Parts: sequence; C-alpha cells; structure tokens
Amino acid sequence: MRSVLAAVALSLSTCLTTPVLAEAPTMAETAPVLTFERVFASPGLDGPAPRQVRLSPDGRYLTLLRNRAEDRDRYDLWGYDIETREWRMLVDSEKLGSGRELSEDEKMQRERARVGSLKGIISYQWASDGAGVLVPLDGDLFLAKLDGTVTRLTDTEGTELNPQLSPKGGSVSFVRDRRLWVGPVGGEAKPITPAGEAETIRWGEAEFVAQEEMSRLQGYWWSPDDSRIVVQRTDEASVGIVTRAAIGAKGTKVYDQRYPAAGTDNAVVELFVMNPDGSGSVKIDLGANLDIYVARVDWAPDGSAIYVQRQDRAQTKIDMLKVDPVTGASQIWFTETAARPDYWVNLSDNYRFLKDGSLLWWSERDGYGHFYRFDGQNWLRITGGLEPVTALVGVDEAAGTFTYQATKDVLTQQIYRAKLGGEGGYELLTDPAFTNSASMDGAGRLLYVSRSSPNQPPQSYLATPDGKQVAWIEENRVEGDHPYAPFLPSHVTPEYGTIAAEDGTPLHWMMLKPKMEKGKRYPVFFSHYGGPGPQMVTKGWGGALAQSIVDKGYIYFVLDNRGSANRGVDFEQPLYRAMGSAEVRDQKAGALWLKSLDYVDPDKIAIYGWSYGGYMTLKQLEADPGLYAAGISGAPVTRWELYDTHYTERYMGDPREVPDAYAKASAIPDATKIADPMLLIHGMADDNVVFENASELISVLQESNTPFEMMLYPGYTHRVSGEKIGPHVWNSIFRFLNAHGVTPPK
Repeated sequence: MRSVLAAVALSLSTCLTTPVLAEAPTMAETAPVLTFERVFASPGLDGPAPRQVRLSPDGRYLTLLRNRAEDRDRYDLWGYDIETREWRMLVDSEKLGSGRELSEDEKMQRERARVGSLKGIISYQWASDGAGVLVPLDGDLFLAKLDGTVTRLTDTEGTELNPQLSPKGGSVSFVRDRRLWVGPVGGEAKPITPAGEAETIRWGEAEFVAQEEMSRLQGYWWSPDDSRIVVQRTDEASVGIVTRAAIGAKGTKVYDQRYPAAGTDNAVVELFVMNPDGSGSVKIDLGANLDIYVARVDWAPDGSAIYVQRQDRAQTKIDMLKVDPVTGASQIWFTETAARPDYWVNLSDNYRFLKDGSLLWWSERDGYGHFYRFDGQNWLRITGGLEPVTALVGVDEAAGTFTYQATKDVLTQQIYRAKLGGEGGYELLTDPAFTNSASMDGAGRLLYVSRSSPNQPPQSYLATPDGKQVAWIEENRVEGDHPYAPFLPSHVTPEYGTIAAEDGTPLHWMMLKPKMEKGKRYPVFFSHYGGPGPQMVTKGWGGALAQSIVDKGYIYFVLDNRGSANRGVDFEQPLYRAMGSAEVRDQKAGALWLKSLDYVDPDKIAIYGWSYGGYMTLKQLEADPGLYAAGISGAPVTRWELYDTHYTERYMGDPREVPDAYAKASAIPDATKIADPMLLIHGMADDNVVFENASELISVLQESNTPFEMMLYPGYTHRVSGEKIGPHVWNSIFRFLNAHGVTPPK
C-alpha cells in the first residue's frame, strides 16, 4: 500500500499551497442577483461534490462518484488510472440505466440513507481482486470491469436491495422479495432464507428504526472468509400500522406502513448465522428479552467470533455480546452504560476490532467522547480532554496508530493521529483554518480529507498518514468559471460570538450581515434546528442559501442551544425528558440579545426551522407571543407520541411511563396561543414526520379560529427540495414575510 501511495504522489502531485477563496472583486463591481432559482439550479454553487472516494484493492485506480455539471443530483462512477495518469468515466449512469421507477422499498431505504434526492449511481463496491466494481443502478446489479465492459448480473422487475460482494469476491448477495439471495458472481443467485413465511417477515433487511435512527442500513454480514453469513430476521407483526395517505398531484396512494410510534411495540429482531447456501442455520442467543435493539453486528477479524451490540429499550446501556459462530451461544463481553443517570447512550460507528483480539472503543463515560482500548479485561484510555472526539477515521495496525476527528475550539473539526498504545500524545494532521472530515482505506495508509471554511466551499485531497498533502481530488477554488465566482462581490463572511444561557453556559452564534446603512435597522432571519444532535454553528462553508437571504437585505442568524452535539454530555443533557423547554429558552435569549443591537429592527425577527426546527418554531411562538414577528414551521413534529420509538424514547422516555413529560413537550395543547403570523409547510407524503402531525395542528387551529397560513406539497416526503420545488418553498417563505411587513428598510 505504501508503494501505491508513492505512485499516487508521483502521478497526481501538484504544487500545493494553502488554498483560499479567490480574491473577490471589489464591491464596486456589480454581482448578479443570487436568486433562489439559481441556488437550487445546476451546476451547484458549492462546486463539485465527490462522494465515496476509494482506492482499488490492487492500487491501480482511485475511484469516486462525481456529479454532473448539468444535473447536480446525478452521479456517475469515475476512476483515475495511476499508471496512465488519466481520469475517465467508468460507468455512465444514463447510458447504463433503464430509468425505470424504483420500488417503494428502495425509495424508502434511500430516504432513510438521506440520498433520496440523488440519481444515477449512489453506491458501489470493489471486487476484492480489483478486477471490477459492483454497481447497483435502477433496481438491478452490474459488474463493471476496468476494460470498459459491463456485465448485467440481474434483470428483474423487482429490486435487488442491499447488494454486496462477499469479502473474498466469489459471491454476490442481495435482498429480493423479503428474502436473502446468494449466488456466484455472474451466475444464478438463489434465495437462502425460508419461503412461505408471513408478509410481516423480512430477511436481510434492517428494520425501520435501525435505518432511520441507528445509522444501521445493513441486515446481513459476511464472515471474513466467505464461509458464513449472519442474517437478520425481522418480524413486524407487532408493529402498529399507520395508514399513510401519500397525497399526490394526480391522486392519492394509501400505504399501510408499519411505524413503531413511541410507546408502542417494536419489530422483533432475531439473528441467524448460516452457510452461504442457507444450510447449517443457527440462531444467535440475544437473551430472553425480545424488547431490545440490535444496534451493531461485526465479525472478529479472524472470523472466530461474532460481536453484537445489544441496546436496551430505554437506551441507557449497551451490552457487547461475544457470540460463538458455531453454536450461536453468547456471553456479555462488557457493558457500556450512560454517563449519568438522567442521560442516554449515544450509538456510534467509532470502534474497531483489532487483530490481537482487543477493541478500540469510543465512549462518553467521562462526560466527553474519547477512545479507549479494551483487551477483554482491562480498559486503557487513549484520548482525553474537554474537546470531544467525534469520529474514528482509520486504523493502521502495522504502524500501531489510529486517526480520528475531534472538536477544536467548539466551531471546527480537526483530524489527529495517535498511538494505539496511548503513549506520546497526539499529532494534528489538518489546517486549523478549516473545519475537516476524513476517511481512510481499510489498512489506514491513505488519508482522504474534506474541508471547508466560511470563505471556501468544500475541497478534498489525498494525504499520507501523517497529513502531508499529496494530490487534490477537488481543489474547488472559486475563480474563473466556478459557478459561485460571479456572486463573490456580495459574499458575506460570517461573524461569530457567544451569549450566556440562563445557567451561564456559553451559546455560540453565527451572523451574516447585509450591506447596511448607518442609522437603519434590519430584519433578522433567525434559523434554528434546536434538537439533539446537529451542530449548526461551525466555521465551515455555509452554502449559498444563507447568502441569498442576506442578499435580500436580511441579517441571517443561527444559535446552537443546549442539546446540540460536540460539546459533551452536560451540554446535551438538558433535553432529557424535557423537549421544548431549555432549547426554547436558549433561542429566546438569542432573540433578546438581537433586540438589544442598534442595527436590528426589534419588531422584525422571524424564526424558521424544519423537522425538529419546525417543532421549535411552534414551541417558541407558543411560549412567547409577541417576541417574534413571524414564524415558519417546516414539517414539524407536533406530538411526540406520533414519532418513532428509538429517537423519541432516547430523549423522552416511554410515554406509557412518563405521560406528563410528553404532555408538556407537545405542541398541540398550546397551539391556540399562537398569536403571531405563522406559516406551516409540510410534504403530504411524508413517511418520517407523518402528515398526521400537520393535520392535527391544522384541525386545532381551524377549530379554534386561530389564524395561520400553510403551504402543502403533494407527493413530497420529509425532503421538500429540488430544482423547481426548492425555489417555490423559499419564495413562498419570503412572500409570507413580505405580506406581514418583515422587510428590509427602504
């Protein structure tokens, strides 16, 4: 692998300097108007957006998915031939694809994976011998060879879900008609799981909450030597049915969707280990309690054991089960518990089973995310401090090192390298002027870094394991014919600062100001999310949407309240069984601070949020009538009993046990207190925050003669976006603000 890296360096190397946004023209130059239509059009203003960068097993090719300039959402497979030093398209998604409509199951899986808007090739897998690539496209499977030939592996009316090449490359597997199929590459695949079971039984698929909330999309796992497969069996019979009316423009389709709402039964998940032909099936002992979550499944590197992370329903602990692949017998290897009694355990993929039998493991046990090494008996802490570790990037066992991502000064993410033995501290690999993310090849010998700053759209480059830049994947300088270059004259660099929460905790904010005239006061577009998880205020590229709002003469403002990620357990904890409380008060503190500024119009602060942010808009308007000039609530959860088990109960508990907490968190009882202008937006085919959330709110407001406005989108799910629909959403929002006088000064 090191010789491969040298070849990459030789063939791709350029004179690399620290890139910055190309010098903007003077403000005297006239920039074109940055309209919402242009924000959502192709080519994307952020520049190229490569996905899934990988090195072929033999080191000959560097491959990635690259989107098209004329269609920002369509991806093709590209490869760089290290020997000939040439890029070429390996698979053209338009020429190879049939264009036929995806099955409902695949559409829903894509929604869960957050790639529902993408077209063409969204994933691929190298064969272990480096001779070809498995490419799923339009419901079928293809094997693309490096000589340009493409072999169709399946040609059916159904959809081949969750395709995989086995680790040794001899077999291809996929899910079709709720069964797992396996066959030799290029040969006939056969189902290996039982036929004739009830329609509520699915084999080889992750259940809804695993896909949506646990970041687990897999439902089967090959052993390292291709000899055995762990297969998930899911029985949804006990899961309640939500009759979801997907209201479209030319009709309504009704789906009986198995949706495990908070306080109701989950699917029963079992695991079996079997031979690739389905014989020798053994059930894995997951314990007597069926009301658990199968969070993660892994094989030991040598195939001697299967490791299963079993999470309790309350999500206060994870049992790491060590399973005998021959008998299915299990034992608890260790248990990870919540850092404090009134908290939960955050799942992650930040762990690695090592060849010596030990485990590199991420934990928040001391209040901040850090890495530990477990040898089966003892724990060794490897990282520490008050800046949380947020991701495992890669492991180089030969060198005895691992690479990871961690928060730096709250607002950026940096990449570091440290010793697996914990000695010698850590080594910074990235430029602190940027916020970074990274990935590595399986052996941890090649580093792929993505980075951005407030003035630099995302860039990506290859580096050696010590962080030394070798070659650009996308330099993405904003100059020449870059799509964002014409808009540089009006580009605004964000300002950052903090205000104090009620308990004194510093809350970080970000503000973009329009060109202002002395003595005038300006409206604020106050954007929020508010819920547990996403960090909104960072020193990364913010995208063109915020810039277009500023171009209209608005101050764009964002505040991260308590509950958001990357600041440790105590910062997230206030939302425990108390959604709609501390975060609402923190956002109010932001509004009051804004009102104290002499350039802010205190009567023109509009709040906007989507999903949890939409819920926040409702709770803020209910809590403080008159504080905000207007509110936009997009796809809000209105009553938490309507949302799924794993997400909701993690923070709120089981509604059957803590009904009062759910009653306080609901946006329905106080909906009639909304006295300020409110715009409700929702996709009418939403399968995540189901439309019943909106319809119940609509009914309550109408029955109480409470005025409000709404914009509904037939056929759209939780993601209401696209080249035409996106501008419609945002033009509707600003027509609403204009109608209610939330406008810039003249």
